[in-house]
Amino acid sequence: MTSPAGPPPTGSGDGERKRLKLLAVTACPTGIAHTYMAAEKLAQAAESRGIDMKVETQGSIGAENVLGDNDVSTADGIIVAADKDVDLSRFVGKRVLTVGVAEGIRHPERLIEQVRSAPVHTADGAPSSAPAGGGRGGERSVVYKALMNGVSYMIPFVVVGGLLIAVSLALGGDATAKGYVIPEGSFWADVNQIGVIGFQLMIPILSGYIAYAIADRPALVPGMIGGWIANTGSLYDSEAGAGFIGAIVTGFLAGYLVLGIKQVKVPRFVQPIMPIIVIPIVATTALGLFFIYVVGKPISWVFEHLTSWLSGMTGTSAVLLGAILGLMIAFDMGGPVNKTAFLFGTGLIATGNQTVMGMCAAAIPVMPLGQGLATLIRKRLYTEQERETGLAALFMGCFGISEGAIPFAAARPAQVIPANMLGGAVAGAVAGLAGVEDAVPHGGPIVALLGAVSGVPMFFVAVVIGTVVTAVTTVLLVGFGERGGAEAPGVGAGLPGAEPVLVGAGVGAPGAEEPVSARGAGVAVPAQGTEAAGYGQSAHADDDRPEQPDEPGQADQADQAEVLSGYLTRQTVEVRLEASDKEAAIRELAGLLARTGRVGDVDELVRAALRREEQGTTGLGEEIAIPHAKTDAVTSPVVGFARSSEGVEWGSSDGTKARLVFMIAVPEAAAGDEHLRILALLSRKLMDGGFRERLLAAPDERAVLGVLAEIR
Repeated sequence: MTSPAGPPPTGSGDGERKRLKLLAVTACPTGIAHTYMAAEKLAQAAESRGIDMKVETQGSIGAENVLGDNDVSTADGIIVAADKDVDLSRFVGKRVLTVGVAEGIRHPERLIEQVRSAPVHTADGAPSSAPAGGGRGGERSVVYKALMNGVSYMIPFVVVGGLLIAVSLALGGDATAKGYVIPEGSFWADVNQIGVIGFQLMIPILSGYIAYAIADRPALVPGMIGGWIANTGSLYDSEAGAGFIGAIVTGFLAGYLVLGIKQVKVPRFVQPIMPIIVIPIVATTALGLFFIYVVGKPISWVFEHLTSWLSGMTGTSAVLLGAILGLMIAFDMGGPVNKTAFLFGTGLIATGNQTVMGMCAAAIPVMPLGQGLATLIRKRLYTEQERETGLAALFMGCFGISEGAIPFAAARPAQVIPANMLGGAVAGAVAGLAGVEDAVPHGGPIVALLGAVSGVPMFFVAVVIGTVVTAVTTVLLVGFGERGGAEAPGVGAGLPGAEPVLVGAGVGAPGAEEPVSARGAGVAVPAQGTEAAGYGQSAHADDDRPEQPDEPGQADQADQAEVLSGYLTRQTVEVRLEASDKEAAIRELAGLLARTGRVGDVDELVRAALRREEQGTTGLGEEIAIPHAKTDAVTSPVVGFARSSEGVEWGSSDGTKARLVFMIAVPEAAAGDEHLRILALLSRKLMDGGFRERLLAAPDERAVLGVLAEIR
């Protein structure tokens, strides 16, 4: 359908021209404020030009106002303002403009003009993961977003597979010379096999969804099959597969290979079968053969020569050998280097040398235990999903399942792998020094508890020291990377211009995140039923200012209104924010919230909010800031508002100082989506210029509440 050159007239009668109809999709990794702010801005800009527009929001509470087939078929163009993957396949044949979500907020009018001349989206068009406009799309590299997409899809397979294996070993396994064996045909053997399938699938899932994020659906099959090949060493004469590192390699190879194939010009009659037949077959075949004949041979060579090298070290220092074995065990967790060390220790058990396996057994659980402990030490560095994965990793570590740490290593390889290796080396060295022995080819505390280890006290000392070293090193490296501007899962939402994700004593973000999700930061905000009138007294008990006259009915409306589900009351409104800088403003707002009696520790609330600010500003632009904290310093959810006449520098992306400041605090124990609903409502309404003007002009707290009561 051809788009008109400009906005059509909106007159009536026989001469009335067809109104231009546009669609939009707004989305971001956390799916809270920016998603709805962009939607509101685009809708306002379209309405001012006499253009029909329907906007789908993909927020943390799910997709709303979803675009149907009828909407798409009659649309003249689609604007996708998103910093996360959006499925564009439903827009084939339509003009599609893809930009970052911040562009939808800053330049909605420009986008409406640009979409009229945007290219028509084809079946093999580029994916939406590379927004064309600034904003966070430019800040987050395609590589980072693709990696996190793969990790987010892999995590459930790691958790389910690992926990089923651990439970089956604990309840149905017996310690034998061949390791922990579950009797064939038993119930627990079946449970174990289900878990093994989960572990087998996690590597191709990681690879496949990395590829999918880069080149959309045509890359999914080559990515998954490539990951399976990478993890199947027998295909390239190796006793061990390439593990998760190989999966990352095949994922990126598949994604960029498919992108390259998409650039090839083909006859028109071939185009319909390119994404479903030609591209997957060509890419899968090319990638599979490349890995088997080019990449796989060096892996096999490394495996063989590492084994020979270790065999020559059996007479060296036990401390040095233990450290080397610990480094290898921790490096790739199931990959060729890990398997080399493990099989080396296993082979020596039959010769009567059980000390080498003792070193390996002490190092094996250190990675999952250390990463799990790190999520408890510094919760704010991790998303809710990662913290849950951390708990599962602790459980898997107790049963010697080192793969429990793979999601963390895949997400932050530069920080996690060195930390794992250092902790593994320390554990192996301590076990070697103490002469710990293990009579079965397995590791972790479970082998000691079941009597397969000699020197049990020192075995646990080695494990504990290695775990602590891993956890502390991980926290330091991840924290350093965050301060240095590195994009880490769980803090991505804290990048400049990011939108508010409730964090504090513990961070939630994925993010992803979903593949990093904002639901990880979710808390429930149960309805308090608190009415502003219930507090009875002015927030300025010691203020001698004369009462401002109210508009007729305004006082009653303000006193009786339940603002933001009752979480914001007259007690938590201040029309004169005295602070001149961000930290002082947060401290003043925390004191404001404390008036409700719901804040048990004001100083901790301030620290939690400032920790959130360290990850990135909560200044949203348009003279708005929404600092927030998720912390047990508050006993129940509470929202405050303060207004600054001069404005406070908040680091907003549009350079404006914050004059309208909302503060949200919720307890750690809360769970659910109510706070996300409140943030969505607040973000939408704050995009209304008239609403902001009324907030700025309201003479006192009662009048402010009357304006805020407009939020529905």
